[in-house]
Amino acid sequence: EVQLVESGGGLVQPGGSLRLSCAASGFSFSTYRMTWVRQAPGKGLEWVSSISNGGDQTYYEDSVKGRFTISRDNDKNTVYLQLNNLKIEDTGMYYCTRGRGAFVDNYERVSGQGTQVTVSG
Repeated sequence: EVQLVESGGGLVQPGGSLRLSCAASGFSFSTYRMTWVRQAPGKGLEWVSSISNGGDQTYYEDSVKGRFTISRDNDKNTVYLQLNNLKIEDTGMYYCTRGRGAFVDNYERVSGQGTQVTVSG
């Protein structure tokens, strides 16, 4: 059974930082592109970032480029998202999921519980 457990969210002021983690199990982690998506209050899911299975290629939504960094540790079956210089509009529930297909912003249905990021000052 595929399991993805997100953690690391919290309440921060604008300009602050957080590091999100997603622990994966139940599948061959190192063979999958991994993706972070988020859902702002009252809105749909938004693709944020993806990383190739080997970790050598990373992709970002324009609004987070230069502020967020995705990484992974295939020995620990974990993908990370470093969030720096957070803005109020980054507020939302963050989920990790597996990538799907050839397009880097395509992903499988979200199944984890997510981790809440709230930026407020």
